[in-house]
Amino acid sequence: MQENVPIVALVMAGGTGTRLYPASRSDRPKQFLSLGADDDESLLARTVERVSFADEIFVSTADSHAERVREEVPEADVLVEPIAKDTGPALAYATHRIGAEVGDCVVLCVPSDHVVGDDFEVTAREATRVAVETEGLVTFGVEPTRPATGYGYIEPNNSNADYAEIEQFREKPDRETAEKFVESGFYWNAGLFAWTPDALLREATDSPLAPLVDALEAGAPERGFAEVESVSIDYAVMERTDDAYVVPAEFDWDDLGSWDALERVVETDDDGNVLLGEGISIDGEGNVVAGDGETHVSVVGVEDVVVAAYDDRVLVVPKDDAQRVREVVAALRERGEF
Repeated sequence: MQENVPIVALVMAGGTGTRLYPASRSDRPKQFLSLGADDDESLLARTVERVSFADEIFVSTADSHAERVREEVPEADVLVEPIAKDTGPALAYATHRIGAEVGDCVVLCVPSDHVVGDDFEVTAREATRVAVETEGLVTFGVEPTRPATGYGYIEPNNSNADYAEIEQFREKPDRETAEKFVESGFYWNAGLFAWTPDALLREATDSPLAPLVDALEAGAPERGFAEVESVSIDYAVMERTDDAYVVPAEFDWDDLGSWDALERVVETDDDGNVLLGEGISIDGEGNVVAGDGETHVSVVGVEDVVVAAYDDRVLVVPKDDAQRVREVVAALRERGEF
């Protein structure tokens, strides 16, 4: 493949962001929230603007969100996932579609709901260059700023300064292991990728996504989705291939995965609180408080908690347990109330 190939940005917008409940709901996924932006621009709109240097932009989403995506980012083409089955099937399907519609290109895959610094384009262009040069699968490695236990890690090998082969992907660690990972020079796995369509589909052919790839080649995507399980692209492909590389990220990054992340990306008040929305009063220190103005919430004499009030729902949880919000969502889903 020639080096000067078009860059196609693929924005992944099919998820829900369950750990930001009740702001994020089945009918209002995280990517449509602004979460502190001065101009109230959604995370999705900010992501599409961030990849505006690409030659073409596609957004992959669920059928239930497709119309809203078109309204939010009319400059992007929309790909509708036949069934929501995590990032593995979604990325294989979208990459195959892009290859069929665009031809020779390099695909830059970015989540729609992360906060990314201003220098993204520099690293993104480097990652796409490496993807074409190596004909492999490239991921972005973020240099850790703390021993986070909520992220997976990447162990690099044989660095040549510009990029490195990936020795191993590491699952989300406990605190002690995370500290060792940081000391050893591991990267956070940010879930951003670059590859050519041929490269991803080649590697997916020898993976749990093989039935889907066969079905896509046969023009039967619905059958392919029915034949595969829900699986992440990391587990299905990235952790299995011997042809994966990591490019160090030259930008600040946060996945806004849970409520406690807000204090890292939103300005705090004099008492260390993060306040979003209207109708909120607070007396405490170190709290994350959010609302939509429909419900008045008063918090008195508490510390290190999240208080989130949206619509008819109020969530209160210690910041240290913010990841457990998914347990609430799981229970609500069983009752059909999410």
